[in-house]
Amino acid sequence: MILFPAIDLVGGRVVRLARGERAHMDVYSDDPVAVAESFRDAGAAWVHVVDLSATLEEDEAARAANDAAIRAICAVPGISVDAGGGVRDLAAVERLAGLGVRRIAIGTALVRDPAFAAEAARQFGDLVVADVAARAGEVRVNGWREGAALSADELVARLAGLGYRHLVFTDVARDGMRCGVDAAAYAHVAEVAGFPVVASGGIASLDDLRALAALGPGVIEGAICGRALYEGSFSLGDALAACRPRDAA
Repeated sequence: MILFPAIDLVGGRVVRLARGERAHMDVYSDDPVAVAESFRDAGAAWVHVVDLSATLEEDEAARAANDAAIRAICAVPGISVDAGGGVRDLAAVERLAGLGVRRIAIGTALVRDPAFAAEAARQFGDLVVADVAARAGEVRVNGWREGAALSADELVARLAGLGYRHLVFTDVARDGMRCGVDAAAYAHVAEVAGFPVVASGGIASLDDLRALAALGPGVIEGAICGRALYEGSFSLGDALAACRPRDAA
């Protein structure tokens, strides 16, 4: 199971939001490259970067600072970058690819612009990742601020039909809250998708990671972890160990 330590960016700074709310933001670092290097040095092969300034449609200065940070993170040796946030057209996919991003997550536009969603899957294949967020089974969009009047099951099945083979599923009610994961919910999403998914939201303990890893590689491709790492609930080294099968630990 791949562990994706998270770097959420606002204006070039590393932050975390609670439940995706801009009003509940904690700043953890002004040096995202140093954060990425610390993750690499602890053994991580991937980092998950979210451009919150693009997601929240902040000003050009904030977005330019995030672009510079993403480019710099992508230049860190030994790290692959999965990134998203505000990816609404093919030009945004190409821009992130040009910065060096290895996987590019598409969120709101999967719902708002089905033609773009289909074309992105057709043109970019494994480079693009479907980023689906839901609360109580309903898809959330626009930085999770709005409901989409669409069930997560319906959207996931539609995206699988378009050819998406990487999918991040975020439980919005749990994200940034360190309240534990609902492993059964991810197993259900993987069943609907027909391929393993990346779990995001609520990881609070090593037992959460072990519970996800225990579902097996046919269900869980990876897990994104943010606040629990930044606030010292466990070390990244221990988290990586928890992601390995018991017989490989």
